[in-house]
Amino acid sequence: MPALYTLDAVLAATGGRAEGVTAESLDSITIDSREIGPDALFVAIKGDRFDGHDFVDQALANGALAALVSRGEGAGRIVVADPLEGLRNLAVAARARSRANIVGVTGSVGKTTTKEMIRAVLAAAAQTHASIKSFNNHWGVPLMLARLPQDAQFGVFEMGMNHAGEIAPLSRVVRPHIAVITTIAPAHLETLGSLEAIAGAKAEIFAGLEPGGTVVLNADHDQIGLLREYAAAAGVENVVTYGFAPGSDWQIVKHDAMGDKSSAEIRHDGQNYQLLLKVPGRHMVANAVAALAVGFIAGVDPSVALRALAGFGAQPGRGQKLVFGNEDRPLVVIDESYNANTASMVAALDVFANQTASGRKVLVLGDMLELGAQGPQLHASLAEAVNASCAERIYLVGPQMAALADALGPGRITAHTQSAAEMAPIVVGTLAYGDAVMIKASNGIGLADVVEHIRKRFA
Repeated sequence: MPALYTLDAVLAATGGRAEGVTAESLDSITIDSREIGPDALFVAIKGDRFDGHDFVDQALANGALAALVSRGEGAGRIVVADPLEGLRNLAVAARARSRANIVGVTGSVGKTTTKEMIRAVLAAAAQTHASIKSFNNHWGVPLMLARLPQDAQFGVFEMGMNHAGEIAPLSRVVRPHIAVITTIAPAHLETLGSLEAIAGAKAEIFAGLEPGGTVVLNADHDQIGLLREYAAAAGVENVVTYGFAPGSDWQIVKHDAMGDKSSAEIRHDGQNYQLLLKVPGRHMVANAVAALAVGFIAGVDPSVALRALAGFGAQPGRGQKLVFGNEDRPLVVIDESYNANTASMVAALDVFANQTASGRKVLVLGDMLELGAQGPQLHASLAEAVNASCAERIYLVGPQMAALADALGPGRITAHTQSAAEMAPIVVGTLAYGDAVMIKASNGIGLADVVEHIRKRFA
């Protein structure tokens, strides 16, 4: 396997100047001095809270072979004007030399899960490189792309945004052959103002689509026509749709929930396919069909893709099920703590409605962030789905959840706190084996801390 970069390639891509660098090649790239991989290049980017230059010495002491910096003295440094721009230049170089089939993924809901399902499908056929976690912003995308091995046959990259104008430059660096938009939902309303504006921001992924590339769109939302218009305006000729909507190119014609699993019948071009998943939920089925469609476009046989999807498990914070205690009376925790908007909340509550428990059914729900002036109304709109979930105890976290408390009415809320730190001991102190609990909020609320408290108490 060839080295990720020779030193000469790094210098050529970044325009940097090597000072006391003895390594001839570098095999990994990181921005975290605590996570130094083999033969690593540490990139000292400046973030909102930390400046990587403060950790250069630590990175080198931890085994990094070189550090990409804009200031400082000493051996082991590659000096550039701006380390983040240097990282972007490395990403551009990695993309330019690659012959991989590249997939870009964005959308209001399900980006990371869909990206992971696509990774699983493509990896079942050939060497695949994919973004980790939710590294999908102005530094995460370049970092993931810069790590693309020369001999990878597929690459999968997630792209996110908070404001208009953020995805287009990411897409122009990634240059996907296939661009996926999972759905349009009320996320980032605070900065974008409307669903139509959100659709426009997500459609920026078309800006970097390779000539002759394909756009894959979820058809189960009201902005599908608008996305088609944006695709046409961008000169995109190949548009593939998927979802429950009649007429979708990859249509889900039947879906059955089977406890913790799902099954579905998918119709495409006169052929029917049977999809089995070991995760529940209509939204998970839709995500899987996106991956099935992408695999087909990329040349992966559907039978291979279906086998890969059958082995897929939910990710931490995104529907992962944790089970504590014995099988006769377990404590079941559904960890949805990573993200939330109204679409994902309703989807998760719908899944939880089918969750059985020998004890009590418990909800821990936190604020959905970045909804702007519509926040109270959108939080209140969850009341019907909460009631349909048959939860006996409802714990709320954050000021925005006051609107849901009002909508549910007196006596329905077990406890309401302003922070996850306040809520964690309350929830842990009342849970028992036999209970089933779902925990969901925007990541900034910190309900992952509640999950960790439960884990420590019951593991």
